[in-house]
Amino acid sequence: MSSARGIQPARWVAYDVLRAVSDDDAYANLLLPGLIGQARLNAQDAALATELTYGTLRRRGSYDAVIAEAAGRPVAEIDPPVLDALRLGTHQLLGTRVASHAAVNESVNLVAAEVGRGAAGFANAVLRRISRDDADAWQERVERLARSDDERLGLRTAHPVWVIRALRRALAAEGRAGELDALLQADNAAPEVTLVALPGLAEPGRPARPYAPTAFGSPGGDPRAVIDESGGLIRVQDEGSQLVALALAGAAPVRSGERWLDLCAGPGGKTALLAAVAHRDGARLEANEVIPHRADLVRDAVRPLPIEVPVHEEDGREFAARHPGAFDRILLDAPCTGLGALRRRPEARWRKTPADVPELVTLQTQLLEAALGALAPGGIVAYATCSPHLAETSGVIAEVLRDRDDITALDARAVVSDISSAPIDLADDGTGRVQLWPHRHGTDAMFLALLQRTSPEGRQ
Repeated sequence: MSSARGIQPARWVAYDVLRAVSDDDAYANLLLPGLIGQARLNAQDAALATELTYGTLRRRGSYDAVIAEAAGRPVAEIDPPVLDALRLGTHQLLGTRVASHAAVNESVNLVAAEVGRGAAGFANAVLRRISRDDADAWQERVERLARSDDERLGLRTAHPVWVIRALRRALAAEGRAGELDALLQADNAAPEVTLVALPGLAEPGRPARPYAPTAFGSPGGDPRAVIDESGGLIRVQDEGSQLVALALAGAAPVRSGERWLDLCAGPGGKTALLAAVAHRDGARLEANEVIPHRADLVRDAVRPLPIEVPVHEEDGREFAARHPGAFDRILLDAPCTGLGALRRRPEARWRKTPADVPELVTLQTQLLEAALGALAPGGIVAYATCSPHLAETSGVIAEVLRDRDDITALDARAVVSDISSAPIDLADDGTGRVQLWPHRHGTDAMFLALLQRTSPEGRQ
């Protein structure tokens, strides 16, 4: 972490995360805790660094519109280190109660330290211009420049237009397009911390979450003490992710000796939950993750468990192809746009574009086809994405099932409803698929389909 001119460490931490996100495609939720620890921030400064980081990332598109207007030039013409400091300063001016002089001065000092005095003069002029009006006035000003209703909505809610349209279509497929505003609002709310108690190895605490029987909240907000005391048998995990793993395990009675696979396992949260269930029910679990550092995260995730989980490092398509008919249950948590986790990874909304979707859909389709080939007769694949985008969810399922008569779609709605500790509002479109939502369930927007291989051979 950089340091200069007595700038508050919390701001340096936030700025360093913003730079890493911009330059290295880093994930803030993975990087920020380590930088907070390195800087030895106290609880108050850690909370400030967290708010500055996530608030700036969440509303980046809206702040860029403000900066462009105040600077009189497109943000693409501003040097990235300067732009990130301007975003950080704009968030403090328009999105927090930080005093204007502190927001301006420390942001300008950041630019001076990182880029130089000339750039600092430019940053000072832009931020002072922004500081002359409040958030409502700036919002009204940039919305007047919008070219469509969706662009105005995007500026108001800090979502790219293509994401808004994708979310609207996904809700409309359930007959609930009217929930769009609630969903966009939920995307911009910091999620509560949810913990998982690995079944058979740890007991969930209080308060209990409504759906996954393994899920509970962190009463004090900071879960580190609970996690450390458990020896890794309790850890942070979204309730939707827990439901996906539990649904695969609960889709049919487990026979002793079953062989399970987590095909795209990184970073390993679902792997650990599945491993605990496998240990309890007499099954064996293997994991595969193509990216080496994520494979290491999977190994770390399963290390506290009293069960050996082999972790392979291969392309999931190739690994599955080398194991035809080998597995009784396979979790395919496919790489996706991540539009379902914008509460936790706010930078994801600005990182992906519509052009990324076709390539992801091709990969998802190939992975699912490979996973089905690796199923034993009677075996079950759980296809999951942390995205509600229809192309990545129902579109992939339709493409894969189109020419196959050896695969049956199970009723995932019934499975999840049976698992859930309380009634759960799942839309019924007749397919049996499950779509969770932040605004409706308080989870990430996880999609789940359960597919069973009914015969050894099918029309390919």
